[in-house]
Amino acid sequence: MLSNGSHQNVSASGDTSGPGQGWSNGALAPQLFPVTQQGRLQLYGSQRRWIGLQSGWTRIGAGQTELDAVHSRSQGTGILDRNDAEQAQAARSLIAQLCETFYRQGWATGTGGGVSIRVGGPSQNRPWRVFVAPSGIQKEDMIGDDVFELDMDRKVIVPPRTPNLRQSACTPLWYVVYKYRPTATCVIHTHSMHAQMATLLDPTETAQTLNVTHLEMLKGVGNHAYDDVLEIPIIDNRPSEDQLATQLQAAIQAYPKSNAVLVRRHGLYVWGDSWEQAKTQCESFDYLFQSAVQMKAMGIDSGLKPLQGTYREGEDKEDLVEKTVDEPPLKKLKTTGFHGLQAANNHRDVVANAVPILPRDAKILLLDIEGCTTSISFVKDRLFPYVRERLDSYLQEHVAASDKYQQLAKALAGEADAHSDSPVAGTIRQDVAGMVRYMMDRDFKSATLKALQGDIWKTGYARGELKGHIYSDFVPTCQWMQRHGVRVYIYSSGSVAAQKLLFGNSTEGDLLPYLSGHFDIPTAGPKKEAGSYTAIAQTLQVAPSAIVFCSDAEAELVAAREAGIGYPVMSVRPGNVPLSAEGRELPAIYSLLQLCGE
Repeated sequence: MLSNGSHQNVSASGDTSGPGQGWSNGALAPQLFPVTQQGRLQLYGSQRRWIGLQSGWTRIGAGQTELDAVHSRSQGTGILDRNDAEQAQAARSLIAQLCETFYRQGWATGTGGGVSIRVGGPSQNRPWRVFVAPSGIQKEDMIGDDVFELDMDRKVIVPPRTPNLRQSACTPLWYVVYKYRPTATCVIHTHSMHAQMATLLDPTETAQTLNVTHLEMLKGVGNHAYDDVLEIPIIDNRPSEDQLATQLQAAIQAYPKSNAVLVRRHGLYVWGDSWEQAKTQCESFDYLFQSAVQMKAMGIDSGLKPLQGTYREGEDKEDLVEKTVDEPPLKKLKTTGFHGLQAANNHRDVVANAVPILPRDAKILLLDIEGCTTSISFVKDRLFPYVRERLDSYLQEHVAASDKYQQLAKALAGEADAHSDSPVAGTIRQDVAGMVRYMMDRDFKSATLKALQGDIWKTGYARGELKGHIYSDFVPTCQWMQRHGVRVYIYSSGSVAAQKLLFGNSTEGDLLPYLSGHFDIPTAGPKKEAGSYTAIAQTLQVAPSAIVFCSDAEAELVAAREAGIGYPVMSVRPGNVPLSAEGRELPAIYSLLQLCGE
């Protein structure tokens, strides 16, 4: 047990029985050691006292340079070993000073936020002691006498000297972190405005993570380098903070690389293996949150890797050389274009690659599915494997005992021959399951195959085994389009029936009322042929120039442009295929909401 003397209050008269002196009940007493004249522990200067300075995360690629060498001693007295009383004093004082520091940052206004530090443990051959900030106290006024000392069972070992204080409502959450991050010795909770606003970047408020990549301060949050993708879990707020414990536990376990969890419309929990590490990470996370919010205002998604203009392993050095471009009537410019293709005239970039605004530029929005409304991984990793898993049982139940089996095999073989330079081997031609797997392996766009897949998916949706993935920006985009008289259509290589299954049984519910119609290969033609887009315009009884077509596939957008589609737009989503130079010539959007205008 840590000594009660570690936080004893000594008044001017020598009385040690009174409460702690704070903002609301008197002048600060210099009872803490080492202290400034105001009674605060010194963090800096010749009297600096650290807790756990030797703890810290390893650099990415550690051990490869001389910068990874650790020096455990200084030219002075070396590392200071503390006894129980000194560590208790230091922990109490640090919590008070950190809370004041965070108040000055605007992260702990109105008594909000808090800090917990724990010391001891098996490495020190003594029990853990957990120090927690109190509830409802002005954070800039805290002193060491306000802090609770608990054990790992949340039993109060030493109460505050200051009377009438309660433990922070964050206390159960700090213990969740200590349980599921056993090396953590400090947890910080802030009500930073940047953290709160970062949880609202998803307009539907359903996003489970905030993603950030290619920012220098990623190095400050632990476990990540500049070009890694940081996923910070987001949990929903509750009326009382202690009710967040179960969600916090799940988030910590689901995202082992993250040293923080965001609470929507609330703030941030962050932890570290030392208080220094926790403070560093807290400041770094806040910088990243501010960056993400401001990037969103600029139309940039903080979670996407830059298309150009940043370091890439193995990149041709010649690509990095700036060139001079003539662009009459403007004079020669030596600069980098907005899309980072090469040295370019910015004016040309703006004019050539402007993102269309609806309904100003058009009143027809034609959308692809994969990589546009729905993640490619859902189709490739969920829908297609579902067909493979259920194929044999489906054929046995619905097709095998009828004449339809041979008709189906013949149709599949004929369409496969049309997609290949050589006919399908004869041993497979009479086997429906074999033909299906053969064509799926080669990504053949076959109407018969799509129809069969649709039938199998229909069963999965009906059983509740499948739910169509929809990006979070799709519903608010459709709602906006409805309010402004813009008609939304789907054009996919998947059959119309499969499209309706996906949107009618989505994770967002039945979305079919938002859609004015559907097109597929049988109704419009192949997506890489210009004539298909001409056919769609004729069906809709509008000029091709009145249509905005959004897709992740360059070949489709090029075909649409050849057909006179007014606005082919590249959809850039996580996991989409990297763009070529031709693809980067097209206007790109990172969210469908970028199409919503005046």
